[in-house]
Amino acid sequence: MSHRRRIGIVPSSVVLTSFQVMSRVFLIWAVTHSVKEVQSEDSVLLFVIAWTITEIIRYSFYTFSLLNHLPYLIKWARYTLFIVLYPMGVSGELLTIYAALPFVRQSGLYSISLPNKYNFSFDYYAFLILIMISYIPIFPQLYFHMIHQRRKVLSHTEEHKKFE
Repeated sequence: MSHRRRIGIVPSSVVLTSFQVMSRVFLIWAVTHSVKEVQSEDSVLLFVIAWTITEIIRYSFYTFSLLNHLPYLIKWARYTLFIVLYPMGVSGELLTIYAALPFVRQSGLYSISLPNKYNFSFDYYAFLILIMISYIPIFPQLYFHMIHQRRKVLSHTEEHKKFE
C-alpha cells in the first residue's frame, strides 16, 4: 500500500494519519497513563494544548472544505499555526518521554528479561530512547513538508485574500 493511499473523505494519507493516531495513542497510554509520575508534568499540558488547537483547526478546515465553503482565515490557520504548534507539541512529547525514563528504568515497566520460555527480551527504557531519537530524522521531514504545503496552498490564495 502506497503512503499516498487515500480513503477519500479527507485528503490525507492513510499511512500518515495512522502513524499520527498510533503515536498519540502511544504517548497517552504507554507513557502518560502508564507512568503516573509524569501526569503532572507541564510537558503533558504542552502537547495536549498543541494537539487540541491543531485538531480544532484541522477538522474545521476539513468540515468547511467538504461543505465547499472554506473561509480564508481557517485555511490560513491550518497552514500557518503549525509553525508554532508543531514544535510545541513535539517538545511536550519529548519532554514527557524524557521525564518518564527514570521511572521506567526503576520499575522495569513493560520490559521482558531473559531467561523466559519465549527466549525473548525487550527493554522498554531503551525503546523509549529509540523513540526519542527517531524524532531527529522524522520531525524535520514532516515540518518542512508542511512549510512546502504552506507555500503551495497560501501562495495561490494570497492574491485573492478575502475572508468569506
